Amino acid sequence: MMNAVEIKNVVYKYKGGTEDSLKGVSLSVKKGETMLLCGASGSGKTSVIRLINGLIPHYYNGEVSGEVNVAGFNVAKTELFELAGVVGTVFQNPRSQFFSVDTYGEIVFGPENIGLAPDEITRRAEMVINQMDIETLMGRSLFELSGGEKQMIACASVAALLPDIILLDEPSSNLDWDAIKKLREIIKIWKEQGKTIIISEHRLWYLKDLVERVIYMDSGKIAHEWSGDKFMELTEDDTNDLKLRPTIVKEELVRIFENNTGDNYGIHLDTLETITLKGFYFSYHHKTFAIWKKPYSADDGKDLNLCIPMLTLPKGKVIGVIGKNGTGKSTFLRCICGLEKDCTGSIICDDMEYKKKNRIGFSYMVMQDVNHQLFADSVEAEIMISMKEKNEKRCHEILDSLGLLACKNTHPMALSGGQKQRVAIASAIAAGARLLLFDEPTSGLDYGHMKRVGELLRELVKAGSTVLVSTHDPEFIAECCDYLIRIDNGFLIS
Repeated sequence: MMNAVEIKNVVYKYKGGTEDSLKGVSLSVKKGETMLLCGASGSGKTSVIRLINGLIPHYYNGEVSGEVNVAGFNVAKTELFELAGVVGTVFQNPRSQFFSVDTYGEIVFGPENIGLAPDEITRRAEMVINQMDIETLMGRSLFELSGGEKQMIACASVAALLPDIILLDEPSSNLDWDAIKKLREIIKIWKEQGKTIIISEHRLWYLKDLVERVIYMDSGKIAHEWSGDKFMELTEDDTNDLKLRPTIVKEELVRIFENNTGDNYGIHLDTLETITLKGFYFSYHHKTFAIWKKPYSADDGKDLNLCIPMLTLPKGKVIGVIGKNGTGKSTFLRCICGLEKDCTGSIICDDMEYKKKNRIGFSYMVMQDVNHQLFADSVEAEIMISMKEKNEKRCHEILDSLGLLACKNTHPMALSGGQKQRVAIASAIAAGARLLLFDEPTSGLDYGHMKRVGELLRELVKAGSTVLVSTHDPEFIAECCDYLIRIDNGFLIS
């Protein structure tokens, strides 16, 4: 039987790169096999995905040698559109693969683009919508979806093409606990359909009993290989040595996400200095008035996407913000830092009140999609922009602490997703704001860098900042969060 994927001795260097990203990689994947690619950020996992879907060499046209065959096609000699019906890819950042503006249009775009009959297009759309249980997302603008909801639509749009081979690049990075379990069910359906599935992933626990084989990459090479069962038997010490996340989530963390309970769930402020958020009301459905715009208030009730009359937070702590995808966590952070202009509210700290405009100087936010806030032509310049007073020595110290000093002259857009995330975090540190807001800062980060980000947040609070961090990451919560608050449909759950 012909293998689904054959990679033979591939060496690859990205255009403008200083060293090879892949160093003599050879890999065979059987038809119907489900395989996990794991390893630290920058180890070559995404480059292997790009070899298989043809982005290397047709889009990323660096220096390449060796041979790649996918479903009988020689990738180097096959146009991308010819591979589209054979290989489907769900990227780490789903925005990068969207072509439509609404959810249903995105799902049917692929089948329409390959010229299927209208009845078949409708049949496929209805099939994947039902299989993935995403009826509630239909008829919505892609721009209004949370990161996790966008990821679900990206999976559906790929599934509608019925490809034989499905590639998933960090598919769980933006998903909440329930959505990850739903992703697991989707992968099970694809397995039952006989799909060949290759998953590049840092989170490991949800893949138990799904993967037949695990490939561990290190510095552009395949360093280890296990059967799926043997890999999931690795102890936490074993995975720590490999700089991987654990294969099992601790019971106390499971309780936080599944039962809404946990030792630090809720905040007790008896002996703590505080920051108070007062009158935060916001809606994405703007009201129009003939002469003036009436501010939102608690009276608007269910029309609001955020309704927090009062919230008192402890100063100098790391406070985790948890809740399901699309429930208002990102909106909460965006309103605090002043990115949502129509949001009412003020922040009271040290007897000073910070309203709309001066909230921006008081706080700094690292967004979930960091591509929105990277502007400079080098990593070093990006950090310098955030500094109130330019300080090259301090800039280099921050970059070194995040493992980015070697990339200081690299354009931010040439970095991997995890590296971009660290650049944005470095900018937040350099800004020196008193209230630092992080929206899914460990999305796409490997175990080592996740731990380092946790350490950095603790260092920030020691230096006098208060940190609010939206996260779905149980290991990260265990690493650094002092307290947790839960947002549900824009309301604070106590």
